[in-house]
Amino acid sequence: MLNETDTSNPDENDLTWAADAPKGGRTVMNRVLKDGANVPLFFAQTLVSSLRDQGYNDTTSALCEHVDNSIQANATEVRIYFRQTGKPGSYRTDVAVLDDGRGMAPNVLKVAMAFGGSMNFNNRSGIGRFGMGMKTAALSMSPLVEFYSWQEPRAFYNIALDVEAIGRERSNAVLLPDPELLDELPDDVADMIQKPMSVPKDRNQQELLADLKGDLDEALGRSGTIVFMPSCDRLSYAKANTLVDHATKEMARVYRRAIGDGLRLFINNRRVTAFDPTYSMANARHRQFLEDTDAKGSKLVTAKLIDVPIHDNKDSETAQIKISLFKLPIEEWYHLPTKTLRNDLHVFNGQTVSILRNGRELFADRMPELTTRHSITHWFRVQIDFPGELDEAFGVAANKQGVRPKGYVKDAIKRGIGDEISTVISEIRRFQSAQRTNAEASKPSASENKATAADPHQSRSFSLSAEEEQQLEDNLRTLAISLKRANETDEDAFQRVKSSRYLIQYVHDEYWPFYRAEHRFGRVILSINTAHPFFSELYDPIRKLDGSESPEDDENNGAKHVREQTGPLVALELLLLSLARTQSALSLENEDAQRTLETLQREWSETLRIQLTA
Repeated sequence: MLNETDTSNPDENDLTWAADAPKGGRTVMNRVLKDGANVPLFFAQTLVSSLRDQGYNDTTSALCEHVDNSIQANATEVRIYFRQTGKPGSYRTDVAVLDDGRGMAPNVLKVAMAFGGSMNFNNRSGIGRFGMGMKTAALSMSPLVEFYSWQEPRAFYNIALDVEAIGRERSNAVLLPDPELLDELPDDVADMIQKPMSVPKDRNQQELLADLKGDLDEALGRSGTIVFMPSCDRLSYAKANTLVDHATKEMARVYRRAIGDGLRLFINNRRVTAFDPTYSMANARHRQFLEDTDAKGSKLVTAKLIDVPIHDNKDSETAQIKISLFKLPIEEWYHLPTKTLRNDLHVFNGQTVSILRNGRELFADRMPELTTRHSITHWFRVQIDFPGELDEAFGVAANKQGVRPKGYVKDAIKRGIGDEISTVISEIRRFQSAQRTNAEASKPSASENKATAADPHQSRSFSLSAEEEQQLEDNLRTLAISLKRANETDEDAFQRVKSSRYLIQYVHDEYWPFYRAEHRFGRVILSINTAHPFFSELYDPIRKLDGSESPEDDENNGAKHVREQTGPLVALELLLLSLARTQSALSLENEDAQRTLETLQREWSETLRIQLTA
């Protein structure tokens, strides 16, 4: 007998297999190593064992292979079960997938059980392509997989894949057995699909397939398929509740199109509601948390069809992808409670880009090379739909674990929608900047305080009568209402305006110059225009560099953390305030000077705009 573990001075025909390697595979290998022996293209004993390590991201992504098959079989209802028994540390977890699809005749079921056996091989119009997913996904969770399929009541055809049994086979060619006909499901399987699960604990949340065994045949219908994986030894999580929660969260998003089109998807008897990361679906989960809000979803900014080469060469045929850009209603949602934004709506989950193949999502995450690396991406979404013809271009693997778009695909997407994304980013930034400015609503800024403190060194003081004081106060109250910031009461605004001789406000107007100076009731009012490129290219970047903006602002519900402004930003604001003070003083003394200064202001602003954007 050959040494199994000693690798010193090995002969080229020596096997150095591990002790737990398939025994039958070792026998076959020894046999075929002899001169003249026929060598099979696949060694079934070792191949099946190796396919357990196919490389699914997690249990949910493996189960998605079965849901894909169910949808392709025209199922209208799919149920996934996680049954856990035993004590902590020694749990037994069984997993099953049930659908009411068209089922498989025994000869078709036998072919479907073969690796590479497919009735739709390389057909790119559906979800599956290669006839591998059903088996590899199941084996990635359990060494034993049982399949039951029927096309008429009480006619269940059963076939199983058992890794250990195949590993013991000593034949060069391992053949599948014929499916066995059963007139009822085994008790272990029947109990799983008709009894309540331990998770969720609230039984009122569980909508059972059939409450009584007598109802099971009727509930199963005329056709369907069950994939049963007992005693799973490779699961992402040890506890059933975590497996259930993760599967619910992921499948609600991955199959949102199918659910929106009527698919009834259940996980442990609890129906799954579609979650739409673009917030554009009318029947998706996010709507239930927005009953008191006018904006129930996102706004479609643009949708474009773009031709993308199937292969990376100039003569390649092309196929169309659809790119949709959505802007979330930041103006209406910005001040919602943090719990609603983060836990209920999941605005900050980072799923900026969603990529779907034939309506089934393969990717949902950040993709900064297409959008931006900044947290601004929380407030817009990009959805890309592509057909199966572009699998190679999008880098789709056989097990559908994500995408890896090729460089020319990313370039085509950026060319197609890059300008629109830039426009949306600018709009969001302007809104956020205004909100950050108003976060400390009733307090003058550091630059307003410094300018006011310096004012006695530049101005002549006047004594006012009691009547004049009262009149000034009335005027300031009127002024304060026009300058009131968000979240500021009338009294807060009045106290702020009364205490500061210099006031900064923000306006957004495409036709205004980048600043405007006014002098009213002894106050110099500087208006900074957030629509002018001066704001986005100079003022706002300086504010960020100066530390006045907390990096957590976007996830803390509307920038409630504004730090004391110092350094370059204060210097820039004092430059503008001193300009506004000088312009106001000259305008009060000379009407011609006022017209000249207004002309200078407009011309300077337009010249600056052109130079910043040309």
